Amino acid sequence: MKDMIIRINELSDVPIYMQIRNQIVMGISSGELAAGEQLPTVRALALEMGINTMTVSKAYQLLKTEGYVMTDRKNGARVRMEIQKQASIPEANKAELKRIVSEARISGVKKAEIVALVDEYYGLDR
Repeated sequence: MKDMIIRINELSDVPIYMQIRNQIVMGISSGELAAGEQLPTVRALALEMGINTMTVSKAYQLLKTEGYVMTDRKNGARVRMEIQKQASIPEANKAELKRIVSEARISGVKKAEIVALVDEYYGLDR
């Protein structure tokens, strides 16, 4: 995780542990975090970010529960070598996507612009 920098927005309504979780998931998806890569220890990441260790621990536990990382006492947290494929979008994510699309539509954003962003974020333009 040497190249990936986690940035926290303290003014955001999104809890800090969730911001950490989200950025690690995006890092895995983009390839910034490779399969098997060691994540910083809870203590090291908390110290680097100036936040409570329990906040980082909560993010790591969530990532473990979701199957993105594996943890053990000897080696700490690592990106899983194989992440189980869901092949469907969880309901909470569908609701978030619906909110984003609704806000975009109200703001006059064209569907083609949203589709272009999805293609870009999904990696079809790489």
